[in-house]
Amino acid sequence: MTRPAFPPLTDDSWPEAARGLRDGFAGKLNVYRVMAHHPALLNAWAPLRAHVVVDNVLGKQFSEVVILRTGVHLGSSYEWNHHVSRGRACGMSDARIASIKGAPDEMEPDDATLARAVDELFTDKRLTPETQTALVALVGREGVFDVIATVGFYSTLGYILNSCDTPLDANVAAELEAQPLAAT
Repeated sequence: MTRPAFPPLTDDSWPEAARGLRDGFAGKLNVYRVMAHHPALLNAWAPLRAHVVVDNVLGKQFSEVVILRTGVHLGSSYEWNHHVSRGRACGMSDARIASIKGAPDEMEPDDATLARAVDELFTDKRLTPETQTALVALVGREGVFDVIATVGFYSTLGYILNSCDTPLDANVAAELEAQPLAAT
């Protein structure tokens, strides 16, 4: 059975019901151009995205650690590759980024705390008391919620990306072809 195709929508095929998002974040990435097949969902997504992606208390690098580790769990090459680019853009080294695919014991201590939290959410569907305590010490009480919300947010994106075979954005593909992630 052939599954329905949900290619990234072009500007010409962009739905009127989500027109206001096209020239902002949604028009810049293939994942949101795919999501535009459901304008109501994309419109509802925008405020949560603003918090999880921009206004969270984790900071850019810790946020990228959580997103990259989530991408690993989901087997989402789009998410992984896109956030390799974003991780580099916020000052993360290739070695640090690559370590996020491995065992937490081989990561920087703060990254290991974040990775363990992501791992627990995927395997146990909850954080252990020890991990919650470590997260509060690292990112504060609100940060615990931002870690959980980031995993949930990017899990939903990963399910969309994987289900729709969303192609990597051309600029990210070109960057990674010119500068592949260095092996550790």
